[in-house]
Amino acid sequence: MSSVAVIDYGMGNLHSIEKALQHASPEVDVQMVSNVEAIQQADRVVFPGVGAIRDCMLALDDSGLSAVIREVVQTKPFLGICLGMQALLTDSEENDKTSCLDIFKGQVIHFSKHMVDSQGERLKIPHMGWNQVSQKPHPLWAGIPQNSRFYFVHSYYAKPDDEIDTVATTEYPNEFTSALAKDNVFAVQFHPEKSQAVGLQLLKNFLSWDGQQA
Repeated sequence: MSSVAVIDYGMGNLHSIEKALQHASPEVDVQMVSNVEAIQQADRVVFPGVGAIRDCMLALDDSGLSAVIREVVQTKPFLGICLGMQALLTDSEENDKTSCLDIFKGQVIHFSKHMVDSQGERLKIPHMGWNQVSQKPHPLWAGIPQNSRFYFVHSYYAKPDDEIDTVATTEYPNEFTSALAKDNVFAVQFHPEKSQAVGLQLLKNFLSWDGQQA
């Protein structure tokens, strides 16, 4: 039986992602883990996240999980979700600039407070609710229609240095990167575990993914 380690670093309720992974592929052994050895031994790794990036990075550094994440992204299929995606960038504007894991070169930027929609109405921050995701080719989009709607909750967005790392975009109101991929790493700004059928399909694709991009 293949296994997936969901990294538990003490921030947020991970019950919904655990349930969604189990529902997506009941034959996969889903483990909520906080120790290095369990992460190293798993076949795949999921890195979820909620809250503030500074608290996230402090928790990862204090527990030794920053080092193991940098290790496993070299070899295992790896999925970052929401703050777990943002933490993979070089640094974030949040908390007066916070250094992150630097897996993807780039920054995490706050949405402008002056954004307006096509009718001139001010857009709220955080960006919260359902929004379309425009895909670029990648195996994890298999069986998911182009421009499917996923569920978002965030005030910051990823801005990678290299455009080739972007495998999906979303508009609010301007285009921003909503999914990143490089080698065996895939990361999404939205919450697949809250995105109904298309979210479950993405998780199912991840749980059978060999880490190849083609």
